[in-house]
Amino acid sequence: MPESIDAIATPLPAVAGGAAQSGLRVYNERLILSLVRRFGQLSKIEVARMTGLSVQSTSTIMNRLQTEGLLRREAPLRGRVGQPTVPVSLDPEGAFSIGLKIGRRSCDLVLIDFCGHIRRRAQRLYLYPTPALVTDFVAEELEPMIRSLTPAQRRRIAGLGVAAPFQLWSWSSEIDAPKQEMDAWRTFSIVDELAKLSQFPVTLCNDATSACAAELFFGESWRRRDFLYFFVGTFIGGGLVIDGALFPGRTGNAAAVGSMPIATTDRNGDATSQLIDHASIYQLERRIAAAGRDPSSIWRTPEKWDDFGPLLEEWIDRAAFALAYATVTAISVIDVQAVIIDGVMPKAVRERLTLKVAQKVESFDRRGLSDVTIAEGAIGADARAIGGAALPLIKTFARDREVLFKDALTESA
Repeated sequence: MPESIDAIATPLPAVAGGAAQSGLRVYNERLILSLVRRFGQLSKIEVARMTGLSVQSTSTIMNRLQTEGLLRREAPLRGRVGQPTVPVSLDPEGAFSIGLKIGRRSCDLVLIDFCGHIRRRAQRLYLYPTPALVTDFVAEELEPMIRSLTPAQRRRIAGLGVAAPFQLWSWSSEIDAPKQEMDAWRTFSIVDELAKLSQFPVTLCNDATSACAAELFFGESWRRRDFLYFFVGTFIGGGLVIDGALFPGRTGNAAAVGSMPIATTDRNGDATSQLIDHASIYQLERRIAAAGRDPSSIWRTPEKWDDFGPLLEEWIDRAAFALAYATVTAISVIDVQAVIIDGVMPKAVRERLTLKVAQKVESFDRRGLSDVTIAEGAIGADARAIGGAALPLIKTFARDREVLFKDALTESA
């Protein structure tokens, strides 16, 4: 819990004259849901104080949200003078959403509840992704996932969110995938094809941006107004939060950190590499395979890798230097409060990587730059899948300023 609720809560902005009451009502409902999501449990008096709404208006809205099944009453807090305070929290049964993560080594389908907990999941591993593999997987797993819910729960499914790398056909050589098969993604419409398999609206977003959305919506980083997010997967990607809101950018490709140049040079002194070449897990996979060992636990059990010894240490050291370099480069352009590091790796590895990045940032020449906090992400390996599932929930229930820019998303009804 932060030192002060008031220090973090965003007051209700003034409404322009002539604003529709229905629009104001939706905004207030979303604002209250966002506050309860972030603080866990809040009383009506606390919500009224944080939003600037009257206690009567707050009570009316929160009672309506309880009736709609989005909020639930918790046990009264006794021991204070006067009537006991009755806090409310999000009702996990209030809404459900489905997320599909398309990765370079696996795809995951998850069903989450309103609080972001995974209720059901399916996964398929592969050497490289093709449109046919992904659609076959969804066709096989989506319907059983939906049928696992009761009819009442199914009516509360907000949609299907897809987290996928942009330009999947790029860097095919890095994952030893046939260029011709990867080129099939150039003309494949993920949204259109999945809409044929789903009765729900389909929303598409960059996979690393989706992971950042999961961190902002379900993690702890909402406490920071601005942060840059690194997600270390097969290829590293990123996300950006500015003034408390996810910033996808003009084309949805903001914080494409994998393409950031890193200071390695050839014999002519020209830069020859990108962050993706140093801080991606495919590099660790290659090192392990070149040493004659089996790297499959990296993808088979991302929460528990085999003991890769010095090979892992070398990769952590190289990745940490590159991430520190990218961090200092980024904060010279955008004055973020924190840099968050997450990824498809065991927590112990993530801790070591984060600590080493922080140490290396301290060793850089940062004259003229503000201090930045280097911290771990809270979601872990499932961030992209959960972030995909979060997209329909964000669009339906988040405050207007938290909703992803429409131009950066693709949706199909």
